[in-house]
Amino acid sequence: MLNMHNYPEIHFPEGFIWGSATAAHQIEGDDIHSINWRDQSMYPERFPDHSGKACNSYAMYKEDVVLLQKLGHHAYRFSIPWSRIEPAEGQFCEEAVAHYVDLCRRLKEAGIQIFVTLSHGSDPAWFWDKGGFASREALHYFERYVQFIVPRLAPYADYWLTINEINIMDRPGCNSFDLRKNYMICHAKAYHIIKKHSAKPIGAPHAAASVVPRDPHFAADSAHAAMQDWILNGFFYHALRTGEMVFPGTDAEIVEELKDSFDFWAINYYTRHQVSSRSKTRNNILLTSNRMKLIDREFYMSSFWPEGLYNELQRLKDKPVFLTENGCCCEDDRWRALKLFQDLSAIADAIKDGVDIRGYLHWSLMDNYEWVSFIPRFGLVHVNFKTFERTPKPSAWLFREIIERNGFGPDLVSKYLPELPKFKLFAE
Repeated sequence: MLNMHNYPEIHFPEGFIWGSATAAHQIEGDDIHSINWRDQSMYPERFPDHSGKACNSYAMYKEDVVLLQKLGHHAYRFSIPWSRIEPAEGQFCEEAVAHYVDLCRRLKEAGIQIFVTLSHGSDPAWFWDKGGFASREALHYFERYVQFIVPRLAPYADYWLTINEINIMDRPGCNSFDLRKNYMICHAKAYHIIKKHSAKPIGAPHAAASVVPRDPHFAADSAHAAMQDWILNGFFYHALRTGEMVFPGTDAEIVEELKDSFDFWAINYYTRHQVSSRSKTRNNILLTSNRMKLIDREFYMSSFWPEGLYNELQRLKDKPVFLTENGCCCEDDRWRALKLFQDLSAIADAIKDGVDIRGYLHWSLMDNYEWVSFIPRFGLVHVNFKTFERTPKPSAWLFREIIERNGFGPDLVSKYLPELPKFKLFAE
């Protein structure tokens, strides 16, 4: 952090894609047929806030396209909510389809590349009544949805993303490992369906994090970190590369159509997991020296660690890479600027060292509903959740300058973080 005013000029490869990302349930509002909406209504004790109209983006999508254009974004990642497309079993909503086709058309007219996510948490409630992703007997419903929606969006999509963050999917009452295996099977089915209708590249967004032992000299901590890394990261990478799904304590399973069912690595990276074998909770036992409370509540993204991003990217030299989510939640927007500088410098180092990184999508375009609460604000753009007014933050203008320059240098650090002390350093 002390080196930030002394950064060299950092440039990204020609044609590097810059943009931002969102998820339907978090910004659109009134996702009344989704399992999330039902859960909020049935179990209010789990949800400090109800999503309600969220950012009202279903109604304001035209303004949001103009906003993306104003902020200079090359690309936009958004998700299609299955809950709107098929609100009741077998009943597909043409009005909803037309909405997303119009969103795609407007993005194309604005010169913005389209990253379509087919599943990002907006499953229809009826699907889970039939077992959802926890039941292999119900997976054909997802396959049918993909077969329906992909041909409608294929003329517009530049990149496809199947299912968001398979590796951390959980649901009360479901076995986590079985659930994630089923998601992987659905990803593979979606991949092969997309290939029938589109020549555009396909990925599956992975929730990557560096898993590190609290005490690297204590064998139990190191062993525990290695196991947690496999469960979080290694399982996913291995499954996509080989078709073999391996979880500790369960029988391995080979799914032939899963092998090599991706064209690029889609990586969501925020922070590290520091683990201890001496704690029942185990994960994110952060040292005082690297723990930062950026919002007025406990939240797991309370540590910046760009080295972890660099290290994770080194594992992915076999195919192109896109950062499909990266950012932080904070009340003081200067932290967002700081994280941008730090993580982008780590990405630039990874590119120098042989990782074929093609683009960066910031999470998130705007403050949104963070699944249970409006308190964590991730947006480049501030949202008033009563009036839905959008106001770009300083970090949004910083990001636009980074896009325009295809990089950054110490002058941008001084411009957007003038309060950062200039400790004396010497040129390398």
